[in-house]
Amino acid sequence: MPYDQTKEKAHEMIDRLAPSQVSAVVGLLESMLDPVSRAIANAPIDDEPESEGERQAVAASKAWMAQHPGEGIPREDIVAELGLSGDNLKR
Repeated sequence: MPYDQTKEKAHEMIDRLAPSQVSAVVGLLESMLDPVSRAIANAPIDDEPESEGERQAVAASKAWMAQHPGEGIPREDIVAELGLSGDNLKR
């Protein structure tokens, strides 16, 4: 099917969707057009075993958090610093 006809068919199909379905399609299109999302979606699965150094680093961070309750950086602060929102993370 020629590009113009394909695009017209997509528009017609979108016009027939319920509002919640349109939101889902918009989210899909945004992730398809975002190069970072596309790269993440196409990245190979990380099946490399955790190293001993990584295990020790995680244990040390958990121990620090247990000894310093409330002193970590809130998730919302990190998200805001990266210029993202909670909606970005849900996608």
